[in-house]
Amino acid sequence: MDDKTAELRDLFVDATGEETVTESQSDPRGSLSESDDATVEERLIELVEEMRERYEFASSLSTSDLVTVVRAFFDPDATGADAESWSGAADAALASSLSADVDGDAVFRARMDLHLVSDADRDAPIPYDRLRSLVSASTGDDGSLTDDELTEAIASGVDSEAVAETDVTPETVRGYRRVVEADLVSRRANHRFRDVFTDLLTDADLSTRLAEDARRDGLQEATEDIETDVSL
Repeated sequence: MDDKTAELRDLFVDATGEETVTESQSDPRGSLSESDDATVEERLIELVEEMRERYEFASSLSTSDLVTVVRAFFDPDATGADAESWSGAADAALASSLSADVDGDAVFRARMDLHLVSDADRDAPIPYDRLRSLVSASTGDDGSLTDDELTEAIASGVDSEAVAETDVTPETVRGYRRVVEADLVSRRANHRFRDVFTDLLTDADLSTRLAEDARRDGLQEATEDIETDVSL
């Protein structure tokens, strides 16, 4: 082995680090260092504040509580629910860990403001496509239909065969209307905020990729001035 090959080998070991590789393999997939998590937290705060400025929030929760809602929505360990199965029970469970006087309804409003709609939210007592069509068409020159008027529209005509009359009340319609409106607003934004939240909080390979990028950058810098046409 000539001097250049030996030097390149030593630089490779220094840049990659056997101890660092062993430690990263022992960590759970997707685990973040404190600095990584701080970066994620900062980005979540920026996104929540951007959404609050861009949209008319119904929620009065603080930014820190809203960030907690976002994190919990993508963390199955937080309430036992995930982004698909999250429902009213999870809203109530999370409310107890937030600021005082926060209930499940407040968490639900916050989720809708943040475009965090789950499949369970769309599991309405009436066909969701029909509900979405009615809500979309309910806004005209004279303003939106009231909850009572929307309830009457759902309970009559083509929708009367879909559900029992007792399932269509202004209270239930109000909740599902918020779900539909959140979906519509999110769609108009190309689901941008939901997608970024997902990328930030569900990328299992994030810490692994960050470590690999750092090692690759370190190796590239270390070998920048060395001829590489040698055999290891």
